[in-house]
Amino acid sequence: MTAAEPGSRPGLLDRLRLRQTALLASRGFQSWAARFPLTKTMARRDGERLFDLVAGFTYSQVLQAVVVLRLPDLLAGGPKTAASLALETGMDPGAMDRLCRAASGLKLLKRQRDGRYRLARLGAALRGVPGLPDMIEHHAILYRDLADPVGFLRGETEPELARFWPYVFGAGAAGDPETAARYSRLMTDSQALVAEETLKAVDLSDVRVLMDVGGGTGAFLRAAIDRFPHLRAILVDLPAVPAPDDPRIEKAARDFRTEALPDGADAISLVRVLYDHADATVDLLLSRVFDSLPSGGRLIVSEPMSGGDDPNRAGDVYFALYCMAMGTGCVRSPMKIGEMLKAAGFADIRMPRVDRPFVTGIVTARRP
Repeated sequence: MTAAEPGSRPGLLDRLRLRQTALLASRGFQSWAARFPLTKTMARRDGERLFDLVAGFTYSQVLQAVVVLRLPDLLAGGPKTAASLALETGMDPGAMDRLCRAASGLKLLKRQRDGRYRLARLGAALRGVPGLPDMIEHHAILYRDLADPVGFLRGETEPELARFWPYVFGAGAAGDPETAARYSRLMTDSQALVAEETLKAVDLSDVRVLMDVGGGTGAFLRAAIDRFPHLRAILVDLPAVPAPDDPRIEKAARDFRTEALPDGADAISLVRVLYDHADATVDLLLSRVFDSLPSGGRLIVSEPMSGGDDPNRAGDVYFALYCMAMGTGCVRSPMKIGEMLKAAGFADIRMPRVDRPFVTGIVTARRP
């Protein structure tokens, strides 16, 4: 039985939960539950989930190999044998067949009766989600950073991901346009789903001028103008970021760490910006946003978020560890972001519901 917190005595509910935990950890109970008609379905489901946690690393490596070898593209035209795919990719036929079988086990591919492989629904979706294949390839760095998870969490390692994205933190931005362009390209490609989800939940029909801070090459603004053609769009980002290739978008080169934001917008969006930065930097940015907006002006925050008191896989597992590897920033819950907005002076803080919270969460507010 787990010891109680120092100086405290477990309450009745805690004692009951400890007994339940001890029972569930019993090998005898697990064997009984797997046979008993009323519990065997639950026992099997829990066993499968636990196995997925144990084997998850191999799943991600199969996905990585599928993407690196461009199997979704090679199978887009129809089914092929493993031998044919091996010839096209320079792989050993036996190894390719094992990869195809593994990908079929993950429902990325489907093995037909004639032995050929075709794209399954998930495999086809890989080709249809903008930026997803590039992000998966890029995960090779994150895999290396997490090779020693305990050392990583203790801060005893030097994550490679932090060196890969120095542009995010302003380091070397002016002298490394290649890094800035690489980051902007990946973020642009992956921004489509975030923009789609955000613009479903946030109505900009009453906005005249939308300013997107940290908007890269303007992916979110392009989506916003396509949906609300009346908008005047201003993009604010570092000078090293390439200007948007869209005459509808004005570029204002600023570093919010050292410069005030331009005036004139009645709405400002921060799309996947706050979670890149530590609290002090976020407080500074929110203060600059507040100063830039007129009375009644709106702020829209859209980015991956923690589940807060109810942790979730997207925010509290994937994005939390990703931010740690980046070396700064953190994933925050909507409530935490709301508190930071309130401290900055904002009011009318709202948290619209989104259809795909694993893509983004949203918090909006107004300047009084």
